[in-house]
Amino acid sequence: MVLDIGGTNVKVAGTGRTEAIKIPSGLKLTPGKMVSEVKKAVQGWNYDAVSVGYPGMVAHGRPCHDPRNLGPGWVGFNFQKAFGKPVKLINDAAMQALGSYDGGRMLFLGLGTGLGSAMVVEGILEPLELAHLPYRHGKTFEDYVGLRGLEKMGKKKWRRHVDRVVKHFIWALEADHVVLGGGNSKKLKKLPPKCRLGDNSLAIKGGLRMWQK
Repeated sequence: MVLDIGGTNVKVAGTGRTEAIKIPSGLKLTPGKMVSEVKKAVQGWNYDAVSVGYPGMVAHGRPCHDPRNLGPGWVGFNFQKAFGKPVKLINDAAMQALGSYDGGRMLFLGLGTGLGSAMVVEGILEPLELAHLPYRHGKTFEDYVGLRGLEKMGKKKWRRHVDRVVKHFIWALEADHVVLGGGNSKKLKKLPPKCRLGDNSLAIKGGLRMWQK
């Protein structure tokens, strides 16, 4: 079973299931409530393990902080005990990157509320935290190409900065190609060189790949 946790919905899918179930999330969703809602939604499913795409930084398979758009209690929560199954938890951008991968040195950038990032090199996944690195005028990459930048600058200027930032990261990380995911990627008129659009549904594919060798 795969869970893709977002600020609006938790998407739940599994092997052999073509459509994900959506469970509303939001500021009142604690991990305990999420597990309870998921278990209700998947009654009758047979699954041996659980993949969780988490909307925040993950280290050693555990959340480093509570998400801004969800309830409290995520840090230190025992997902394996709650589900009674083996659980693997990674950053949601990293999970979508894994599902998007088709060879070489691939950089994934999620243009959403913030800036998600991960890289897959010859099949090896490396979650990244590029969003809060300094970019211009004391502000971060996320301040310019995340939702705040889009709302403040408008689409035209935002698109120019997306183009610059993508080229900057391609050069710095020696990426062969880039997948642009997240809801705001669809607002780009023209994709930067070496880029293709991702698809949020690939996060589910990434969750299934987490258990493959």
